[in-house]
Order: sequence, then structure tokens, then C-alpha cells
Amino acid sequence: MKIEALMNDFATRSFRDIADQDYIAARLSYRYGLYSQFHWQSLQAIEKYLKAILLYNRIKASDINHNLECALKHTKKLPFRIRRSKSTDEFINHISNFGRFRYLESSYFIHGPKIVELDKAIWEIRRYCTVVNYDIKQDGEIKNMLQLEIQKIKESEKHPPHTFRISGGLLEKIVENKNNSSRSALIWQNAFFGKVTRKQVSVPTAFQAVNSPLYLHPEILEEILKFVFLPKEVADAYREVAKKKSDA
Repeated sequence: MKIEALMNDFATRSFRDIADQDYIAARLSYRYGLYSQFHWQSLQAIEKYLKAILLYNRIKASDINHNLECALKHTKKLPFRIRRSKSTDEFINHISNFGRFRYLESSYFIHGPKIVELDKAIWEIRRYCTVVNYDIKQDGEIKNMLQLEIQKIKESEKHPPHTFRISGGLLEKIVENKNNSSRSALIWQNAFFGKVTRKQVSVPTAFQAVNSPLYLHPEILEEILKFVFLPKEVADAYREVAKKKSDA
């Protein structure tokens, strides 16, 4: 197998397929009120979808780590624009703010039907998560298919979301296999992935606000740092909070 095909296989199996699983896990976490996990798993899913898109299109992006803002900046180098709604950008901003803090280093809140926002964001971004810039031989000539593929993605917005399919996609395989143990978690109240058209869904509206222990007691920061690692930005922020409290 040629190196180009192997790189695409890496993008599919290491990024897109794992992102599909992160997405299902995020839906389960939301459904059962595990909102901190929902934030992290949502971030993980979107991060991997973006990394896959960048790799499929050979955009160098080795500095992303878990930074969605960085990933989105790299997408500006793509030969096409990822069409996203305002609500998707707002959801990405929400999970960028809260999803990366896995140990309650930062306080967080969640309000609204975030699972629906997740479903929409995943659907909008994942459409580009395949090889779209390729050539075919037609009538003895080489024809590039990029514009045709991008137009097909754009046209998907005129039809029920669940009718758009990625060939060989893991989510698509799960939807088709009624015996798959992950299927119910994927299609539960999902207007974007499933077998039927859903004009409305009924999901719990999340509301939770949790303060970080360091926000409540920034004076313990230096002692905590003797035993555990905290990102520099977190430590600096709480030093500032502690200073303001001591000056008050």
C-alpha cells in the first residue's frame, strides 16, 4: 500500500474512528448527568475530527495538543471552508473553556440542551472528515474532485441530516447494525444520526455549576504544587486570585 493511502488510513482509524467513539461516550455522559466527562469527551471528539480533516488534506498541525482554537486556525489553510453554524462555534467555545480541565482545576457551568448542540456540531464538522481532494481519470483526462465533494457536503444541508453518510464510517456502521451495543447510545434522541427523520427531540436540559477547590481556597495553591502538576496558566491565575483575596 502506498504511503499516501497509509496516511489516510491513519487519519481514519486513529482520529475519525476514535472520535466517533468519543462522541458516543459524550452522549452517554450527558444522558446520565456526568457533565464534566461530557465536556472532556466532546472536546476529544471535535479535536480528533479536526486533526483527521487536517491530515487528510496534508496540513501540518503538530502543535494542536488539546487546543481547539489552534486546530481551527490550522483549518484556515484548507482548500475549502468548513461550514459551521453560529451555535456550533458557540458550543466549541464552551467546551474549549471547560473541557480541557479534567481535574476541576477550573470552575465550570453547563446550561441548556448541550447534547443537541453537540450532535449538530459533530454533524457539521464530521462531513469533511474523509478524503475530498483527489483525482480520477475520466475520458482519458485527470479530473480533480474537490469542488464536487465540497458541493455535495453543502447540498447535504438541504436534506434531513441523517441521510448524509460517510462511506465506511464507524457511526454509519453502528447505525446499520441493530445488534451493536453502542447503537442505542448513538441514536437516542438524535436528530442528526440515525435511521429516521426527527423534526424534534426530547432531551433533559442540563444545569450545573461547580466551583473548583482552588477557586474556593486559592491559598492552598503552593502546597498543592509541591505534590501535583498544574498547568502554568492555571497556577498563575490562582496566584492572582490569592493575591486579590489577601489584599481585600
